[in-house]
Amino acid sequence: MAIKVGIISDTHGLLRPEVIGTLKNCDYILHAGDFAEEYILDKLRLMRGKLYAVRGNNDFYWAQNLRQRLRFRIGELEFLLVHDRYDAGRMAAEADIVVHGHTHRYSEEVVDGKLWLNPGSCGRPRFGGEISFAVMEIDGKGYKITKIPL
Repeated sequence: MAIKVGIISDTHGLLRPEVIGTLKNCDYILHAGDFAEEYILDKLRLMRGKLYAVRGNNDFYWAQNLRQRLRFRIGELEFLLVHDRYDAGRMAAEADIVVHGHTHRYSEEVVDGKLWLNPGSCGRPRFGGEISFAVMEIDGKGYKITKIPL
């Protein structure tokens, strides 16, 4: 049975009902930073999916306990979660998938067999970007990504 992972970033104080509707059916929730408001983190913690989250450049004193980089495993895949892609550093070498945010632009890029995924911004996008996030279904070492534009 596939593992369902909701992947979001850059909510900037806004957790849209459409995003909540999707995330409530996920086994895991990944947030690549820039919550901007603590209540977003609190809301995600109450959902059924296990939450992995990192601090973004707009997450201040209340987010001090969130790490800048976070490594973890889901199924047979090794993840690295960061806010800014350039913060991945050498830790990226050990990951199958690097999830990042910061640019507010959706991207999926495979480099040397490693997936670099930016779900875009599902809150208040900047820089003229669209509103988006992603859902990943994991089955063993395989995965399928669905981009969800709003």
